[in-house]
Amino acid sequence: MAACYQGFDPVAYLQYNYTPPRADFERQDSIVPWKLGCLHRAFTEGDISGEVLVDVGSGPTLYQVLSGCEVFSKVLLTDYLEVNRRELKRWLQDQEGCGLDWTPYLQHVCKLEGRRSSAWAEKAARLRLVVSDVLPIDVHRPRPMAPDALPSAGADCLVSCFCLESVSPDLAAFTRALGHIRGLLRPGGHLLLIGALGESYYLGGPGVRIPVVPLEESQVCSSLKESGYTLIRMEVYTLPQDMRVGVDDVTGVFFVKARKE
Repeated sequence: MAACYQGFDPVAYLQYNYTPPRADFERQDSIVPWKLGCLHRAFTEGDISGEVLVDVGSGPTLYQVLSGCEVFSKVLLTDYLEVNRRELKRWLQDQEGCGLDWTPYLQHVCKLEGRRSSAWAEKAARLRLVVSDVLPIDVHRPRPMAPDALPSAGADCLVSCFCLESVSPDLAAFTRALGHIRGLLRPGGHLLLIGALGESYYLGGPGVRIPVVPLEESQVCSSLKESGYTLIRMEVYTLPQDMRVGVDDVTGVFFVKARKE
């Protein structure tokens, strides 16, 4: 799988997946607003709390922590690829040349929170304040992060979006990876998981075709149970035809809220 990612292009990936129609904030059936809504609800229901949030396999994206950064005082972003970690640091350090303008995302989440959209700059400042580091991770290792990366008790919450199924060669490896990241969580901590359904590949750049484990809802539920999580709820989004833009063969997306036993 590591060889498949050698040609990964963060800027191309962002353009493929995080611009209209998939990121159309005027459409209720657009995929990105759906994901942001799921995360907003999960983080504001009152049962997720603590100090440390870890984003497992951030890729070059930030949307997955825009709600969580208001709940946690310390957020760790992680990725296996150095090119993705560089892209994240570029935005966090407010440098020029970022692969995507995250302002519309910040504005949308502000609206979900009942704030004026012009508060986006405050949210951006908050995110830059609480993200304490951008670290390497390898979900296929029994200990995916460096031993001193987290408090001894573990993180209070994990979020992971489109990572595990995209870096695993088969369902068994996907399930093992779920178990490995479980070790990063404190007992009773929460996992928020977003992933692809029915996807066998996606493009990580021009001509860079990356294999994916094609998951079904029942397989995700079974893998979670086998890995020691209690499923709280699952939501499913089915891609409208015009969201199928030729950069993958995904048919749906799942959102899971679960808790470590």
